[in-house]
Amino acid sequence: MAAGPSPSRRKNIADRAEQAALVFDLKAQGLSYRAIEAITAAPDGPTGGKRIATSSICELVKEEAARRVDPKVDEWRAVELARLDATLARLDGLEKTALEVLKRQHITVNNGRIISLDGEPLPDDGPVLAAIDRLLKIEDARQRNSESRRKLLGLDMPTKVEAQVTEVTQQDLEMQEIIAEAKAKVAAEEAALREAGE
Repeated sequence: MAAGPSPSRRKNIADRAEQAALVFDLKAQGLSYRAIEAITAAPDGPTGGKRIATSSICELVKEEAARRVDPKVDEWRAVELARLDATLARLDGLEKTALEVLKRQHITVNNGRIISLDGEPLPDDGPVLAAIDRLLKIEDARQRNSESRRKLLGLDMPTKVEAQVTEVTQQDLEMQEIIAEAKAKVAAEEAALREAGE
């Protein structure tokens, strides 16, 4: 039978967890890693003068963040996935009902009387068109569900953004100003010529 961790190892694990919680809380208050190191090095500090190095503080903060946040994220993700699954099941039921309506024969009725044409009941296309419209809405809802699921699971590829940066120098600005002044001068001369010709 294998023995568990030694008492000193258990103590080290407990001390590390305590340090991780401490530095995480200090970091959450907005302190820098160096400030946290200084606080832990102070004899009257929360660690009794046992300095925690900046590199260790960084690791401890990451460990504590994972311990505090990751389980809650997984729980939230599971709840959201269950909700999305329930929505899909509901959409399947709606689709089945809409398909049944689509397959039925519908006749036109007016004031409780069947409308006939050449002795045959006149077909009513309204329910068929409404069922087709409902099926399209169901398909849209499924696509939105799929998009939500992909985002939730992080399956979407990142969007690639291409940006072009154009550097504008002082000479470019001066040239733009000269061109604008020339255009204004030409426009004024044209306006004067038009007025003189009228």
